Amino acid sequence: MVKAAHRLLASDPMRSTDLRGILRYVPQFREKTFVIAVDGAIVGDDNFGNILMDVAVLRSLNIRTVLVHGAAAQIQQLAREKGITASDLEGTGITDAATLQLALAAANGLTHEVLAGLSIADLRGATTNAVVAHPQGILRGIDHQFTGRVERIDTEPLQTLLTNGIVPVVPPLGIDGHGHSYRVNSDSVALEVAKALGAVKLVFVTTADGLLLNGSLTRQLGVDELKLALQKGAVAPDQVSKARHAVAACQAGVPRVHVINGLVDECLLAEVFSNEGIGTLIHSNEYRQIRKARKRDVRSIEQLIQASVDADELLPRSRAVIEKQLGDYFLFEVDRNPVACIALHQYPAENKGELACLSVRPSHENQGIGRLMVQFVEEQAQALGLSVLFALSTQTFNFFRAKAGFRDGTPDDLPRERRVRYEESGRRSRVLIKPLAAEAAPKASV
Repeated sequence: MVKAAHRLLASDPMRSTDLRGILRYVPQFREKTFVIAVDGAIVGDDNFGNILMDVAVLRSLNIRTVLVHGAAAQIQQLAREKGITASDLEGTGITDAATLQLALAAANGLTHEVLAGLSIADLRGATTNAVVAHPQGILRGIDHQFTGRVERIDTEPLQTLLTNGIVPVVPPLGIDGHGHSYRVNSDSVALEVAKALGAVKLVFVTTADGLLLNGSLTRQLGVDELKLALQKGAVAPDQVSKARHAVAACQAGVPRVHVINGLVDECLLAEVFSNEGIGTLIHSNEYRQIRKARKRDVRSIEQLIQASVDADELLPRSRAVIEKQLGDYFLFEVDRNPVACIALHQYPAENKGELACLSVRPSHENQGIGRLMVQFVEEQAQALGLSVLFALSTQTFNFFRAKAGFRDGTPDDLPRERRVRYEESGRRSRVLIKPLAAEAAPKASV
């Protein structure tokens, strides 16, 4: 019952996005490749059929999808049934001859299960010997026997399958040029497949809600942040493999890596077709950007500020007013979708600038975006040679003081024309000011 409730609640983000949310992403993903790496424990779960239905949705949208599966849980179960102690479960340690046989039996059985599940989802699937491997060899004096390392991915058969609308299924096994089989770590296989096929997404489907850093679930982070977390030992020990391979994938050109909970219904759709997602997103550096607003962004700005207007945090702004001042606005994008806005209004006669209209979509609050936007506007104001930045606030003045370095001012600190409008509004907003040191150029790029 608890598991069922978990699935229902965690699937709510997708239901709120629904078809309109999916269609927003289709143009950028059509004819692109996703690599879905599913842990063996997930393949054996009742929810795996729902994951395959998500794959069917991806295929219906002309998104090329490859399935890579693990087998650790099945190897362990088979070892218990046969009364054998497996020498390694993950394909990273020593694989002795008996464990290799367990791995072959478990992986091949799982591949058959995946193919059968694809048929139920009305999808065609096939497996190939596309993973070319060689022995891990002797490391620090220890012979790893039948543990293999991916030498290369033979992309031709995989591309042929994808071109013909067939889902390739790739087990955690590799074969060398002499026909010898090796147990290979499935995370490594998924990474190499994603690199070889130029995938735009690598999705690790696990039994965890995402990556835990210092014991807390992290929703989004850049590859450099994750690399640093690994160096500091902040990643949960049982997730180090996923984290390392995520870093390697981003560094190799895969723009997005996701770690999600495969026990959640609609987990794939909820993760890849919404900004919020349900798991952890690791992104390369271009994932987020702040840019100048364009004419087509007016509606997005209206939508972004509406909640703040309703809460009486911001004054209403008509479309005409926004269009007139559009050159003053900047948007913060996540995966090309605006999630925050801010404006910098200049008063050149008095060498001052107003930080205005700061608003962050509720789904992206408490992620440091507001602070980034304020910092960006400060840098823009410095580059313009302004001496003072001011802001007016009725409810968020503590944020400006504690997080952004502003101090309390008075209406006398406002430019003359802005003070007239301040007094006419009757809002009695707090005046916050911050002296600036002019810089030659902004640090952040637009």
